Amino acid sequence: MLTICQGLFILSMSIDLTLTGLVGYRLAPDTGLATLPFALITVSTALTTLFASFLIRRIGRRRSFAFGASAGAAGGLISVFAVTGKDFWLFCAGTAIVGVSRAFAQYYRLAAADASDPDRKGKAISTVLAGGVLAALVGPSLAAWSRDLLTDATFAGSYLCVALIGLIATLLLMAAYRDSHDHSILSTSDAAAIQTQEGRPLREILRQPIFIAALANNMIGSAVMIFVMTATPIAVVQHHFSIERGASVIQWHLLGMYAPAFFSGYLIRRIGSGPLLLIGNLLCAACGLIAAAGASLPHFYLALLCLGVGWNFMFTGGSTLLSLSYRPEERAKTQATSEFTTYAVSALASLLAGIALATFGWQAINLAIISALVCSAAATLWWMSESLRRTVPVSSQR
Repeated sequence: MLTICQGLFILSMSIDLTLTGLVGYRLAPDTGLATLPFALITVSTALTTLFASFLIRRIGRRRSFAFGASAGAAGGLISVFAVTGKDFWLFCAGTAIVGVSRAFAQYYRLAAADASDPDRKGKAISTVLAGGVLAALVGPSLAAWSRDLLTDATFAGSYLCVALIGLIATLLLMAAYRDSHDHSILSTSDAAAIQTQEGRPLREILRQPIFIAALANNMIGSAVMIFVMTATPIAVVQHHFSIERGASVIQWHLLGMYAPAFFSGYLIRRIGSGPLLLIGNLLCAACGLIAAAGASLPHFYLALLCLGVGWNFMFTGGSTLLSLSYRPEERAKTQATSEFTTYAVSALASLLAGIALATFGWQAINLAIISALVCSAAATLWWMSESLRRTVPVSSQR
């Protein structure tokens, strides 16, 4: 059920990824504000992440996830009215509410990891992320097909699809999702124990090399991906390609993001999280170099495909490390800290994308991501060296 709902969430988000920048470009009073509606998705995600984590702890995942999905439906419906009325600020409000649903959906993968044995957490995370593969294939095409579904306004039909997808996810979660870790299912004593135990101080958890590596890869991988992807549909149109071409580029990017989920869990068990994270960093850096080298369609396709695969490796590996960095009683505060930081930085990247594209151009913003990737790669190498040092016997060190 988590995998199905992940697929519905990505299907909805792929419509926003494909069209929101373009709709913002049409409705915005200033072209520098074109990416603001999409950026607000990430901003509201960051602001809601802390609330989502503690609501899950308070009322359980089923009702919390259903609440998040219903927010996606409401945001999509508001966006329909905004596009029909050509109201830029109402459109911003609609996309911000969609971001609330994203905050809750980000916990699907962690819910799967928390229900798995330590050596299968990576596989559980990758399985849930694999739900986005079909959405990657269908979503951008659905966005292009449905843009004239409502004859009163171009693109309004696409956001009606966003609302319907959110409604379907809400109904599925309420009717069919059961979580063995929900407080409604746990015995009274077990639920009370989880809520009363505090575990280690947060600062002690945050100082762990494993947490630092997890956060660096989740945060930088997501920020780099959002920064480039937010600007992509506008850049494609600016370089005189059609909206359909932009949708196709996003389609390949989404395929790169989620198709590797079929084997990234296996790769973690085979080569370890560290090497997978380093490969992810290299692929994201390759995106920057390829995009900076030219702005033909092959450059767009290959760069965004590398970005998608690189993000998947960084996000799957980083999420696996995150799930290993806390004890059960520390879950809520650790996950909340990580998710909030990740999406706060991603929100900033999304807000800056439109301004950077208008000011510096497509090639420059792609070269800018490489310095950030050096930092996440360094954090990964530090954690790997610390792990190796702790596993080497004292006699061998001498």
